[in-house]
Amino acid sequence: MRKVEVKPYNECWNSMFEVEVNLLYKIFGSEIIDIYHIGSTSVKGLKAKPIIDIMPVVKDVNRVDEFNISMMTIGYVPKGENGIDQRRYFQKGGELRTHHLHFYQLDNPNIKRHLAFRDYLRSHPDVAKKYGDVKVSLSKRFPYDIESYIKGKEQLVLEIEQKAIAWYQSIKQPDSKNPPTFQL
Repeated sequence: MRKVEVKPYNECWNSMFEVEVNLLYKIFGSEIIDIYHIGSTSVKGLKAKPIIDIMPVVKDVNRVDEFNISMMTIGYVPKGENGIDQRRYFQKGGELRTHHLHFYQLDNPNIKRHLAFRDYLRSHPDVAKKYGDVKVSLSKRFPYDIESYIKGKEQLVLEIEQKAIAWYQSIKQPDSKNPPTFQL
């Protein structure tokens, strides 16, 4: 049974992300448009479960399945859509999970949602601290119950997400059809 542990921010999380980026480009090559570090480990100073969330953006999400065997050779377990339409999800590390991959096709609205959430937390350290504190509290309350941990933070995540999307829209240049560039 996996233990829910929330740790202080660790600088090595970015290095762990970079290692996987290199592996993914070797496997997928030009199928990948971009790769983003998302989730709590991508926000400097944020307490997090030490699992690196990575979001590769691809030309055609349906082609990702063609690479499942190659992904297994580098330790990933393919999970298909895993409950989210038009996503391909992979896990690495078994019970001691280290990485989650969330593949989306370029036009998927979940890309903007993930990047807005991440960048909002990066730009609002007070909100990131509150979010981290809630996660620590829940991990202590539900150390072996990931479902209760997730449910416990769900309302706060939704509130932050709504603010993040509004914030994203407010920084979008009014006459531009292109979204703002997000920094890795």
